[in-house]
Amino acid sequence: MLISSSTSHTTGNQTDARRWRLVVQAVLVALLLVSVPGCNYFILLGYLIGGPPQIEPLFERDTKKSMTDRDVRVAVVCYASDELKYECEHIDHIIARQVSYQLANNKIDVVPSDEVRTWMLENPDWDTATEVGAAFDVNYVIYIDVSDFSLYERDSNTLFRGRCEAIVSVYEMETGGEGKRIFSHDLNSQYPIQVPRSATDVSYDTFRMEYFSRLSDEIGRLFYPFLNGDDISNAT
Repeated sequence: MLISSSTSHTTGNQTDARRWRLVVQAVLVALLLVSVPGCNYFILLGYLIGGPPQIEPLFERDTKKSMTDRDVRVAVVCYASDELKYECEHIDHIIARQVSYQLANNKIDVVPSDEVRTWMLENPDWDTATEVGAAFDVNYVIYIDVSDFSLYERDSNTLFRGRCEAIVSVYEMETGGEGKRIFSHDLNSQYPIQVPRSATDVSYDTFRMEYFSRLSDEIGRLFYPFLNGDDISNAT
C-alpha cells in the first residue's frame, strides 16, 4: 500500500507532538519532586501515577459494609414535618430524589425515587423505614429525618445561605422484612461555607437548585468515596 507524503507528514507531526508532551510531563514531575522535601516525594509520585487520594465514606468506615458491592440495592426515604414542607414545598421528595441521583451516579444501585414516592402516597399509613425496605426488597434503606432547613442567612431575607440539620440513618434489611439500624449520622450542612450570597447576585430558584445539589452530594458522600479537596469550590 502506498502512503501519500501528506499523510506521512501528518503522522510525523503527531508523533513529535506526543514526544514533546512526554518531555514536558517528565520535566514538570522532576521539578515537583525537587521542590518537595523529604519523603513527601513518594506521596507526590503516587499522586501523579495513581491520581488524587480518595476519602473513605463514613458508612464504610463505621460498618465495614459497602453500598457499592455487587447485588446490593438501596432505597432512600426522606421525612420532613408539615411546617418545613410549608416553608419549602416538597422538600422531602426533592432531597430523596437528589440523593438517589447522586448515589446512582456513583455506582450504587438505588430504587428510583419516583417509585418510592408513589408507594408512600399509596400507603399513607406507613410508619417506619423498614416498611419501605420490605416493599422494595432492598438491602439498605437510607432514612433522612430533616429537623431544620432554610435557604436564607439567619435574620436576613436578602442573603442566601443554605442550612440543613438532619439525622441520616441506615437500616439493614433482614429476611422476612425486618430490619435494624446500623448507622446514624448528625448532619449539619451549610452552603456557602464562609460567606453568604447576596440575593442581588443570584436568583432564588438558581440558589435553591445549587444548594439542593450541594446538600445531596454531602449526604451521598457518607456512602461513596470522594476526592480530598472537593469542598474548595463550595467555600464561597
